Amino acid sequence: MTTKEKKLKIDISGVDPICNKSKGDDFYDVVNRQLSRRSFLKGGLGVAVSSFMLSPLMAGCTSPKGSASSSAGLGFQAIAGNRTDVVDVPVGYRAQPFLPWGTPLVPGAGEFKTDASNSALDQARQVGSHHDGMHFFPIDVKEGGASSKEGLLVMNHEYVDPQILHTSFSPNAPRPQHEVLKEMMAHGVSVAHIIRKPDGEWQLVEGSSYNRRITASTPMQMSGPVAGHDKLITRFSPDGTRTRGTINNCSHGHTPWGTYLTCEENWAGCFMNDDKTHPREHERYGVNRGNSRYYWETATPGLDETARFNASSTGAAAADDYRNEPNHFGWIVEIDPFNAKSTPVKRSMLGRFAHEGIVFAPAVEGEPLVAYSGDDSRFEYIYKFVSAKPYYKATASGDLLNEGTLYVAHFNDDGTGRWLPLDIENSEFQAKASEAGVEFHSQADVLLNTRLAADVMGATKMDRPEWGAVHPTTKEVYFSLTNNTRRTEVQTDAVNPRAENAYGHIVRWSEDHQQSAESFHWDIFLMGGEAGTRTPNAEGDDLTLTADNQFACPDGLWFDHRGTLWIQTDMSGELLSQGGFGNNGMYAANPESGELKRFLVGPVDCEITGVVTTPDGKTMFVNVQHPGDRLAPGKFSSSWPAGNGARPRSATVIITREDGGVVGA
Repeated sequence: MTTKEKKLKIDISGVDPICNKSKGDDFYDVVNRQLSRRSFLKGGLGVAVSSFMLSPLMAGCTSPKGSASSSAGLGFQAIAGNRTDVVDVPVGYRAQPFLPWGTPLVPGAGEFKTDASNSALDQARQVGSHHDGMHFFPIDVKEGGASSKEGLLVMNHEYVDPQILHTSFSPNAPRPQHEVLKEMMAHGVSVAHIIRKPDGEWQLVEGSSYNRRITASTPMQMSGPVAGHDKLITRFSPDGTRTRGTINNCSHGHTPWGTYLTCEENWAGCFMNDDKTHPREHERYGVNRGNSRYYWETATPGLDETARFNASSTGAAAADDYRNEPNHFGWIVEIDPFNAKSTPVKRSMLGRFAHEGIVFAPAVEGEPLVAYSGDDSRFEYIYKFVSAKPYYKATASGDLLNEGTLYVAHFNDDGTGRWLPLDIENSEFQAKASEAGVEFHSQADVLLNTRLAADVMGATKMDRPEWGAVHPTTKEVYFSLTNNTRRTEVQTDAVNPRAENAYGHIVRWSEDHQQSAESFHWDIFLMGGEAGTRTPNAEGDDLTLTADNQFACPDGLWFDHRGTLWIQTDMSGELLSQGGFGNNGMYAANPESGELKRFLVGPVDCEITGVVTTPDGKTMFVNVQHPGDRLAPGKFSSSWPAGNGARPRSATVIITREDGGVVGA
């Protein structure tokens, strides 16, 4: 190692440090919380929320096989947890890998090389790495979207494992330019035109004009209140309206007008700022000092494209350097999958934070559009957007996302809750900001500092809020709270009831009167844990998890058209490698009948994330992310999907029933 080289410790954990240092509660709240917690431990929460709804899942999970509750809704035989290096699905189903990392996607793409020696240019034309959230757009989406035989499968690519991405990875700084560029090209989004052949097999439509890669370098446009703000001025964008690329693309969303939304999650770690004092829009989000996660800013020979990850003040003014570059990230990006020449748009009205995803309530003609998003970090918040203009199918477009009100959730301990407006024109917001001694100069300033604005309003600090799902008929909203081992006993409350919460849980709520309401009622839908873990329900009879349905770290959530809730897990560390859980997997829950069954177990060390079906429900797409990421030099813990010791590759899995029926029915 030369004197100019530095040994790197690249963090690919995907979890940012705790950035929320706010107090968040006054004395009255703390006293009430302790009293409420004592009631909760005695089953009092169930009584408090009984006026909202019972939790049939809680009451029915331990029903014996063959009982009325376990015979309705879910027609497959649950599978056992295991640690095999395959995708395991129930009897009568089959699972096939599809579109793995490195699949040639656009013209000029080279074939994937099994030793990972493809270039950065190859990677820019191939399917990206670490598949995450995704959606299937029927090819006839503009005409109602009924096709289950052809469409666009659009998926996110969250991050990279340099040890897997490169033939041989030498963890030294400065980083070689070709490695850094390849890592940047592996982030982003893939749009894949796929078709079901007469024999039932799915294939990529090679050469299709729809096929597209969006990467960390793709030109994009800023929109909404933040576009043109002084804090977005950079050497690349002197007027603060243009930007480049999207990174750390975790979960997603899709709009009622047929566009795809990719969400930027743990983006802050990709930047560094060596300035003595960090601006609040860096500090509150965890921009690193000293170096970035991947050391992209050290690429040699240097390029403007990689230098931008150094957010230090190196020039005379903002237009001379990239001090504001981190402010171009943390947004939700709208992509038109049916127009490969369209420019992606970052929708600033939806807030800036570590977006896990975005989920819309069913759109109602003539009413505001409503969407929810979680900030995936410990002690962060759940948000809701309500459009200023009403939704009309005939004219709906991304413009609906440029004006409206962004709210943050406060969960009261009695099972009620409030949506607190993050609106500089709102008198309550003004009073709270003044009381906290925090000054916001404009709505753009509020949105650039969404986390700080939520702190000011006293939002409820959650246990890593991740995916959301809205029931297609009842409109109940479900959110996964993956885990939070940093929560202490004194920090517990009714909605986050466990200290050192390693297992996570799922919360749900029902809006009062209408989806755009500013109040709601909530309960805990399901507590994760080992066999024997109990969850209170509204009748005071606790659910007890068994070996057949024990789970930990709920992450991905999605409702199919039948009202089945699909739950995906993201365990890591000892939870994943030891004990009775086995590999990460996917479960099916029927809130009405009370069933909960394990449907899928993934390969070694993967995360199961992203799920969607074709409109007829007969083909399911599930993503397997980072198999084999427990690494040793030159050795991987998985060789899925190729097997036989091959380099592991993230991939989509196509799941079908052997009898051609609806998946999960």
